[in-house]
Parts: sequence; structure tokens; C-alpha cells
Amino acid sequence: MPELPEVETIKNQLNRLIAGKKISGVDIFLPKIVKLDKNRFKKIVVGAKIEKLTRRAKILVVKLDNGWSLLIHLKMTGQLIYASPAADRGKHTHIIFIFSDKNRLFFNDLRQFGYVKTIKSEELDSFFLKEEIGPEPLKKDFILANLKILLTKKPNAKIKQFLMDPKNIAGIGNIYADEIMFFAGIYPLRRVKSLTDNEIKKIFQGIKKILKLAVKLRGISSNDYLDAFGQKGKFAAKLKAYGKEGSKCVKCKGIIKRIKIGGRSASFCPACQRL
Repeated sequence: MPELPEVETIKNQLNRLIAGKKISGVDIFLPKIVKLDKNRFKKIVVGAKIEKLTRRAKILVVKLDNGWSLLIHLKMTGQLIYASPAADRGKHTHIIFIFSDKNRLFFNDLRQFGYVKTIKSEELDSFFLKEEIGPEPLKKDFILANLKILLTKKPNAKIKQFLMDPKNIAGIGNIYADEIMFFAGIYPLRRVKSLTDNEIKKIFQGIKKILKLAVKLRGISSNDYLDAFGQKGKFAAKLKAYGKEGSKCVKCKGIIKRIKIGGRSASFCPACQRL
């Protein structure tokens, strides 16, 4: 958390808010968040103009006009909040980017797992190639045939773990994997090789439908996530499986259960999502 829809939301908002702005200063209060000597970091960033923001998996890419880019990962509790000059720094604000118009961008992180890295923009493609990140599920060129090919490479994988592995598909985490499995009516421990063509099609439809809706509703704020305006996302109202353990299933009125999968959990309806 945040997952693809949350990072995509922040990317879209910040493109409207800060693209084209010049960075006039950077305050660093917790140097370990910046994966570079802070003076070197400031030398790279201060004076540069932000060209655009993109996203790869759960990583936000801020492209600067000086040949450098910033890689920002929010990990579990990171936030990027656009703030006015009068806004007070929060208790967990570790970096402040100051723009030439005096507005600011706060990097907050309660658990301090997030980071900001610098990379030459020309090296972005090779960096993500080395990371072995899978295809972006919301791109138009990610079609059903692509998913089928990916699944044939991991026949013994459990389907929920398959969806959550960024080397298979980019950006899907625990929350949205639960929702996709519920949508498709598939038990999360099913082996990939056991899936029928119709079930694979249903998973594909779930990926597209649920992620698109989550982006439209600005993600989910079940934990610490806030969008760039400091507002909560509204997708929580649409959840049918994740975090619903002990609640009635919206389809069959049975009880949602939760099981462990490789150190993570999976919430599902035993009646609607059978083996």
C-alpha cells in the first residue's frame, strides 16, 4: 500500500499541479529517505524544472529538464501532499520540495520505508528492465492474450500470489488481488494450471474493471494513503472481499473468510470462490 491505483492517482494529480514548475529549494529532514548524499541531491534537484510525471508499477517517476529523474516509492505509509506556503510541516514530513511560486510538496512517511532516488533519465529504461517488472495492466496493449501467455509460464503458482508478483504484472498488491479474485469467483489458492479459459477471461476483466474504477475513485484509504490534495480515496466503499473478514458476502450472504498465503493474507467468500 499504496498500490497501482493510488500511485496513478497521485501521478495524475501532480501532473496538473507541479509539471512545468521550477524547484527552487529542498528541505531534507531525514537524510535516509534520499538515497544520495543530501548536498549532491540538492545540487541535482534545485533549479531544475519538472517536465512530467509518469508511473512504472508502484514507482512514481519525476522527469526533470536537466537530464535527471527522481524515482519515488511510497512503500507502506508514504504520502506526497501538495501544500500552500502557509501549510505547516507535519510530524512525519521528511522532505519538502519548494517551487518557485512558493507552493510546496511534502513527502510524509510514518514508517520511513519510502524513498527518493536520482537517476539519469536516459537510464530509466535499463533500470526498469533490470527490475524485471511485468506489463502495465491498464495499458491498452495489455490484452487477454498477454495474460494467457504470462500464466503459462507459472503453471504451479497460486493465482493470487501470481497477481501480486510484480515480475508477472505491475502494481497489483494485496487489496486489489483480493477484489479481482472475488470478481472472478476464484479461490485464491487455485493453481494457475487449473484455470479454465473462461476463468482466465474473468480474471482479465476483473483486472481492467477494478483497477480503472479504483483510479476513478482515487484509490483506497484503508491505512495511511492520502492523495496529493491530502484527501482520502473513495474506493473503500466498493470493497467486497479485502478487509471484510467476518462480514456477509454481498453476493450470497455467506461469511467472508481470511487465510494466510506465503506470509500475506487473502480474504474471500468460501461459497462464491470455490476450489
